[in-house]
Amino acid sequence: MYQKLFTDISKIKQLSERDYNIGKQLFEPVFYNKKTVIEESNYIPKYLYYINSGYLRLFYYDSNRNDITQHINCPTDFFCSFSDFLNQHPSFASIECLTDCKLLRISRIDYKNLTEQSILWKNYALLVLQESMSFHEKRIIEMTSMNAQSRYLQLLENQPDIFEHVPLQCIASYLGIKPGSLSRIRKNLLNNC
Repeated sequence: MYQKLFTDISKIKQLSERDYNIGKQLFEPVFYNKKTVIEESNYIPKYLYYINSGYLRLFYYDSNRNDITQHINCPTDFFCSFSDFLNQHPSFASIECLTDCKLLRISRIDYKNLTEQSILWKNYALLVLQESMSFHEKRIIEMTSMNAQSRYLQLLENQPDIFEHVPLQCIASYLGIKPGSLSRIRKNLLNNC
């Protein structure tokens, strides 16, 4: 369960035995079934998750009780409502497993201990946070400057595997469109090939 995480960290710097043991001690392996909500809105997020396998989504309900998917598996493989987790504020969003998921999780207290005990883990945490901020900024620009078809094509190019594992209504919501609009975009692209 730890190999993927440790391989990612090794891209920055090789883990010492001490760093390896700290990570293994503080990250807890967990398995969740499809459709399990692992973090609820209006509560302080309990864990930061590292995705070994499976698909998660961060979602909320708008004022009309529409289910809005904000994120699906971020490229860093870490997943949670980051600012709420770090600042210990109640989150407006929930996290749901879209498939069966094998995850590593770490509590806020253990996350703090991890970054205080190891400079490697601290540097890695900063890198993950920077990548997350960059991802969110890029997503805001995409949502405000690109049309729906362009957003769809970009998602298809950057994360094609999402279409094999994630329900189309979640993908449509993530793209900021209705499922019928996503169907029309897909149909039009097929007809133009």
